[in-house]
Amino acid sequence: MSFAHTIGNIRYTFASLRDLLAKATPPRSGDHLAGVAAQTAEERVAAQFALADLPLDRFLGEAVVPYESDDVTRLIVDTHDAAAFAPLRSFTVGEFRDWLLSDEASGDRLAALAPGITPEMAAAVSKIMRVQDLIAVASKIRVVTRFRTTVGLPGRLSARLQPNHPADDPAGIAAAILDGLLLGSGDAVIGINPAGDNVAVTARLLQLIDSLRRRFQIPVQSCVLAHITTQMAAIEAGAPVDLIFQSIAGTEAANRSFGVSLALLDEAHQAGQALQRGATCAQGIRGDNIMYFETGQGSALSANAHHGVDQQTLEARAYAVARRFRPMLVNTVVGFIGPEYLYDGKQIARAGLEDHFCGKLLGLPMGCDVCYTNHAEADQDDMDSLLTLLAVAGVNYIMGVPGADDVMLNYQSTSFHDALYVRRVLGLRPAPEFEEWLAGDSFSRLALEAHQPERLLPA
Repeated sequence: MSFAHTIGNIRYTFASLRDLLAKATPPRSGDHLAGVAAQTAEERVAAQFALADLPLDRFLGEAVVPYESDDVTRLIVDTHDAAAFAPLRSFTVGEFRDWLLSDEASGDRLAALAPGITPEMAAAVSKIMRVQDLIAVASKIRVVTRFRTTVGLPGRLSARLQPNHPADDPAGIAAAILDGLLLGSGDAVIGINPAGDNVAVTARLLQLIDSLRRRFQIPVQSCVLAHITTQMAAIEAGAPVDLIFQSIAGTEAANRSFGVSLALLDEAHQAGQALQRGATCAQGIRGDNIMYFETGQGSALSANAHHGVDQQTLEARAYAVARRFRPMLVNTVVGFIGPEYLYDGKQIARAGLEDHFCGKLLGLPMGCDVCYTNHAEADQDDMDSLLTLLAVAGVNYIMGVPGADDVMLNYQSTSFHDALYVRRVLGLRPAPEFEEWLAGDSFSRLALEAHQPERLLPA
């Protein structure tokens, strides 16, 4: 079944739901590269009008990636909660947008509806929303997760401390960790991207963080962002693994290009849960959100695994994979893949807000790596703007990179000072457990020893 809309005396026709979603997407370079984007602004507007008139339940009857050949599609279809969807069944996409912006759509109601919303529904409604719409709706939704800290509470903004080093040098990493802790970053996770993906490096870096955590009684969780199979081997070797990381995407073939499957993620999740390393809070609840996922628009296209679907819809489908595992953290690394997919600061900003909105609407604890590569048409002013918009929208956490310049991954992100800026301007605070530690004696001891980071290395 095709879709159509007439503007003036020109009738625009869209061959399928996949085609309609792609043509309705605000402009971005990746969709043009894939050959799926609208050719003119008028065609895009026609697609947006046709999409707005589409009943939401149409998404339950037509898959953008075939059910028979894609396990992400099967996951979406087989786990859809019809009872949660029932209040929305009579809506069109346009009516859904209007309702989301109404006072009736409270945070509690949106949380209850999340299991009934498919990624394609979330992507569709985002395509007909302005930037302020994406912010207004996302700001209503709080998704709270726990391990040793509690992330996502109202009035809070956390930061991942990202102390990467091009040679995985322990002293250099320790110095960056100290820098971040002293500037109030790390309450989301201390997460290292290793230069060498092997069990020995992974275990050594985990032991470094864990030794520092125990010595100064720091309420943080650690993660070394090696491949998930490397982390599983580190668990078997007895390494102190807290959060388990993996990059994921919105199709089976794209996940296969990352060397993962849903079955492998299940196995890793079970292995991490068995460790029971999360803290027990005052209410007697153990922190058991152990997965950390990263995503980004364009990953499926870069793997030639996009099935002719636009990159933003595929990004939303990655969130279906994430929510299966009740993760601690999810973040879109929004400008990391490069200008072939998001060309400039305007496209990066729009994508970051779309991703945050769609993830929150689907019930995920969304953060964002507000970032760009050095060959993109973007600069740090663009990142300041997106950072501020995301903080207003209620993002759970951002990145904290020394000087905002990742010397290992060679891209530009946000710094420890950027986290301080947005907390101060908007009156936000760190996670409560971490905030208490910052005011205590253990933090003071750490500050006294910070001038000699080599003393903080494990023996």
